[in-house]
Amino acid sequence: MSRAGGDTGIGPVQVGEHVVLGDGRPPVFIAGPCVIESAEHCLHMAREIAAVARETGVPVIFKASFDKANRSALSSFRGPGLEEGLAILKQVKETTGLPVLSDIHTPEQAAPAAHVLDILQIPALLCRQTDLLQAAGNTGKPVNLKKGQFMAPGDMVHAVEKIRATGNNQIILTERGTTFGYNNLVVDMRSLAILRDTGCPVVFDATHAVQLPGGAGARSSGQPRFIEVLARAAAGAGIDGLFTETHDQPERALSDGANALPLQRLAPLLRQITAIAQLAETRRE
Repeated sequence: MSRAGGDTGIGPVQVGEHVVLGDGRPPVFIAGPCVIESAEHCLHMAREIAAVARETGVPVIFKASFDKANRSALSSFRGPGLEEGLAILKQVKETTGLPVLSDIHTPEQAAPAAHVLDILQIPALLCRQTDLLQAAGNTGKPVNLKKGQFMAPGDMVHAVEKIRATGNNQIILTERGTTFGYNNLVVDMRSLAILRDTGCPVVFDATHAVQLPGGAGARSSGQPRFIEVLARAAAGAGIDGLFTETHDQPERALSDGANALPLQRLAPLLRQITAIAQLAETRRE
């Protein structure tokens, strides 16, 4: 989707062979479970999401983390780790044809992750870590840079410049809400327009935006009833992609189930967001 006023000077960012963010294209969707719970579950979710992509005709990128290094408690499930996780994500690509995205947490993870991943994601809490950003940029792969909950949107230009300094301009920015007191987030839709001033495609993270960080003591809680509400608002404001963590059984998810979109609600949401984005674009012409 283009900037307000009809300018299509956002991106483009090429993901894999067939997916493009920005450049006036319809929104792309990033969807999958928060963490790789097992090879079997990850492949099951990937097949289900690929079926939704075929059914709706919407471009989808599969997302699952091989390591959740920022869980609230030491006892929380983190995932299978780098080597096993990348092997599973490689199998997802080969089985479904979907591009894949996962988080990296240290500079040393960037190069091996880039051999498998189509997008390297920088977690929000690490969005200012210079060595990590430059290691991701040096791979030449697209980088999804999540805006920190503590960051003003205009300040993200400095993080973008750290990656661009490596010669890599394949940068995506993701809005996921801003800290609003203790254990709460708020989304300022103006942030989407401010982030797009960087020229990077902008994605809205509709599931982490309804998270209540640390709201359940040793883990985060959430308000999933508002996922679609915020996603629709973001589509009207103008986005190049929508990020939704989804799970077939959120109540049994090993990470972030409290703010995950139930899998059966994914296809209706994709259709809604695509229609709203098209209407918003038409009204700006």
